[in-house]
Amino acid sequence: MNSKAKALLGAVFFSAFATAQAQLAWEKTEIELHPKVGDAEAVANFKYENKGTKPIRIVSTKSSCGCTVASLKKDEVAPGEKGEVTATFKIGGRTGVQQKSITVETDDASQPMTNLLLKAVIEQPVEIQPTFVFWQAGEAPKPKTVKVKANKAVTITKLDVTSSSPEFTAKVEKGSAPGEFTISVQPKSTAQPLNAMLTIKSDLPQPYYVTARVTGPAAAGR
Repeated sequence: MNSKAKALLGAVFFSAFATAQAQLAWEKTEIELHPKVGDAEAVANFKYENKGTKPIRIVSTKSSCGCTVASLKKDEVAPGEKGEVTATFKIGGRTGVQQKSITVETDDASQPMTNLLLKAVIEQPVEIQPTFVFWQAGEAPKPKTVKVKANKAVTITKLDVTSSSPEFTAKVEKGSAPGEFTISVQPKSTAQPLNAMLTIKSDLPQPYYVTARVTGPAAAGR
């Protein structure tokens, strides 16, 4: 066997040996959560076990954003010992699919870094359609409607709407079903471009927004 072949074989052996010696085994590196509507946070527990023969020290845990905090009870993991990294995601007003990563760094040379993924699927408490209403310049300033419907897990008994501009009015009417409302939005005039932000407040702590606009005149065809 020539020297190049020996070197290649040695490299392969070393790589296989290093992989085999990875000591910190994770039960899952990705966890999907489905928090209830109104929950303030979502918590994922990433469990691990030291399956090696030497202690492992967890040097650091870093999250991808400030809305997620990673913590652990102890950073020294003895052989055969189990533990977990707890990732707490502050939901705030976020909805939809949220993905937050946590990087765990250890002193295990064969596996110095592990990336964990917390995936939270958050339902929208309120459905608003549409979130943007507009009129073209010169169009008749007739009311346009915005439909508001509460999620089945949410109770809404009242709805208030305020406009950032006095040039737009907004009136609220209750729908035929509980948690359903219709907002009638109307500009006083469409003679010139106008913009307004409509703020929708309900029993829920977070407000919602709809944009109302009178656009400029349509471009002339060529």
